[in-house]
Amino acid sequence: MNCGMREWVQFWLVDDFVKKENITLEGGPAAQVLLGRDTRPSGASLVEAAKQGITCITGATATDMGILTTPQLHWMVRAKNKGVEASEHHYYDQIVTSFSYLMDNIPRENSSKDVNDKLIVDGADGVGGEKLEKLKSSLKYLTIDVRNYGDGVLNEGVGADYVQKEKVVPRGFGPSDAGIRCASLDGDADRLVYFSVLSNSNKIDLVDGDKILSLFALFLKEQLRILDDKANTSSYKASLGVVQTAYANGASTEYLKQLGLEVVLTPTGVKYLHEKAAEYDIGIYFEANGHGTILFSETFLSWLESINNELSSTSKGSDQHKSASNLLAVSKLINQAVGDALSGLLLVEAILQHMGWSIQKWNELYQDLPSRQLKVKVVDRTAVITGNAETVVVSPVGIQEAIDAEIAKYTKGRCFVRPSGTEDVVRVYAEASTQEAADSLAHSVMHKL
Repeated sequence: MNCGMREWVQFWLVDDFVKKENITLEGGPAAQVLLGRDTRPSGASLVEAAKQGITCITGATATDMGILTTPQLHWMVRAKNKGVEASEHHYYDQIVTSFSYLMDNIPRENSSKDVNDKLIVDGADGVGGEKLEKLKSSLKYLTIDVRNYGDGVLNEGVGADYVQKEKVVPRGFGPSDAGIRCASLDGDADRLVYFSVLSNSNKIDLVDGDKILSLFALFLKEQLRILDDKANTSSYKASLGVVQTAYANGASTEYLKQLGLEVVLTPTGVKYLHEKAAEYDIGIYFEANGHGTILFSETFLSWLESINNELSSTSKGSDQHKSASNLLAVSKLINQAVGDALSGLLLVEAILQHMGWSIQKWNELYQDLPSRQLKVKVVDRTAVITGNAETVVVSPVGIQEAIDAEIAKYTKGRCFVRPSGTEDVVRVYAEASTQEAADSLAHSVMHKL
């Protein structure tokens, strides 16, 4: 790409962003940039360099918000743009208050169930573990044991990515933790997975982002159902949508559809997931790696506030009033700016208590189909063009037909290929009824490329 073309693309991207976000350039307020850093030693000097660059722009100011998780900084930017107080203290205050409200609102029939209040969390030796260690003293109803929060190397044998891919316990966990609910953050706390340790083993039963999404969807669908039982709410039918990528396990997609939920696929990437989820009154998106969140439309929240106030006056404490309040609490607990392991973890814990579920019961929602991922080196990845949310090869002609022919040989077979966005490889994803079949399907398709 030559210099002139690069400048044109940069201008187009900025112009497109300004229009989408309704940013006023002429006569608008001066730019304020919030800066955060993690616990690595380089953080302070990088923030200082950023401040010097920002202050070179006329009227722009830079504010160092200190050591934060990435999602905390995103939350603060969103809060600032909404005219709300934005600090680490306000972040904690909002999620703790919302979590406490949900816990206080647990149905009586579930409050006596034997749901263990102990949770062990792997902090990935990153900033997220340190923040959770600070946060846990403010939480009632929940006893958290945080491990790996600064005494080891960041993400080395620890963290959500390691746990999800290797399916073994992170450092500091072992057979003595069998039967206890466990969770793992990634280094900057924007991803979350759960797991339970198998007896006398270093292996785990993984509860990934697909099952976190399913738990959230199940709870929100039920709250909307209860709320709809109230007369006069039929004037507003809230849309609830679930957004996944083709990498979501097929069993999760099938389960969600069986619940009667609208499930749509987007190309791989949070920007596509987030944008699509924003089209619903309540949009939930998650990737299997544990990154995701819930979005609430301003129109729906305004209506919900009105209904909640009405119910508070006419039938306070009713099931409908509790459901309206629960939905409002979820909208404040979850970080709507970006996937946030800390707020997501608290929402998981609150919902499990509402359901009266152990992690084992949660994990039984559906059985994941065995899968295999491979990558094939190619000379030019841009030659492979996909469509339909990356599930179909449009070009070169003939490849999709060859893939379809291979899929047809396997029970519950599913396979797609997509070019990498960063390296000259084409990625292959395959599912089938057995691991042997998934492996075979992936390799047979790989040889067609």
